[in-house]
Amino acid sequence: MDRLASVERTLRAADPHALLDAVREVLADLYGAPEVDLLMADYAMTILQPVGALPHTFQPVSAHTGAPGRAFGAQEPYPCEGPFPDSVTAHLPVTVRGDRLGVLSVTVPKDRYDADVLAELADVAGALGHQIVVAERDTDLYLQARRAERLTLAAEIQWELLPGRSCAREEYELGAQLEPAYAIHGDNFDWSTSADHLTLALTNGMGEGIDAALLTSLAINALRNARRAGLDLADQACLADQAIYGQHRGALHVSVLLLRFHLPSGNVEVVDAGSPRVWRLRDGVVEAVEMDGQLPLGMFEDSVYTTQNWEVLPGDRLLFVSDGVYDVASPAGERYSEKALARAIQATRLLPPPQVPRAVLHELAGHRGEVMAEDDAMIVCLDWLGRPDGQESIGRTEAEG
Repeated sequence: MDRLASVERTLRAADPHALLDAVREVLADLYGAPEVDLLMADYAMTILQPVGALPHTFQPVSAHTGAPGRAFGAQEPYPCEGPFPDSVTAHLPVTVRGDRLGVLSVTVPKDRYDADVLAELADVAGALGHQIVVAERDTDLYLQARRAERLTLAAEIQWELLPGRSCAREEYELGAQLEPAYAIHGDNFDWSTSADHLTLALTNGMGEGIDAALLTSLAINALRNARRAGLDLADQACLADQAIYGQHRGALHVSVLLLRFHLPSGNVEVVDAGSPRVWRLRDGVVEAVEMDGQLPLGMFEDSVYTTQNWEVLPGDRLLFVSDGVYDVASPAGERYSEKALARAIQATRLLPPPQVPRAVLHELAGHRGEVMAEDDAMIVCLDWLGRPDGQESIGRTEAEG
């Protein structure tokens, strides 16, 4: 029997909380692996935490340095000397459709290791990642392993709304991050892909704590409800606007930037209803993308929203940021968006999108100095690759959701 098929069958049969035990058992049997560890990336994307006897787990390691960090950052298997005589440890990225979950570390005897085995183990890590995503519906084990500290209740609500922190397709690659990761309030992002479209929503709700999180939850779910009903982008904004106004009668509102990318052509429909903004890196030049601003959602009864259109080109990088990024002032009073943001975009141009938000947030902290952050910070990075043949998808049903 094919070894990967055996692993996949074992994982499908395992209890949701017992995936690591199952993969340890099957890898010991198939590859003679004496040691197998699973490390999950934390919410801040700074450490990798071993899955162990939770809530107490083993010592975390860096997500940026060391052998596991190299595998996680490069998204490539990284083999090195194992902890036992004549052994090799392969550190393998655990990633699902571009969403970086963590690293699987597998130690095998040297006499049972070669390039084919490394490739097989990389496929095992991918299969494990898919099973973790399914298992998270039924167990908190892997979510707990992502936490370096306790989340605030507001942050818990916000993280539960997110589709992931990165994703990739032939036409684009996305990476996103929220800060402070364990105490976020009103900033959020959402995306959905179909045969020929990517829909992206970036939100910035009023207030702090639970009130801000509940307001954002209402906005995100209203937008999803409208999108899944098949409404166009302008009507999605109108329906969400009515939902928020109906609940709060104008006392609270949500800033939203809605975008719908047509994958074959690069045409983008946009509804700019608030403070999230866009910077574009094209042919080495960074510039802010100006759009026609409209009212935030929920401010007035029966607001009407319209779309505008622009175009992305293969090679474009778009950076979407909240006011908790571009409005941050240095000790000398210089706003981050005046010069420092463009410099950060240039400095990170060679990084893949999932690594860009973390790197820009690090630059932002240096710009802010010793002053504590007063607002959430949201960054979403999109690399537009385009569809090589430029053709519409044929024979596939488009289903936003």
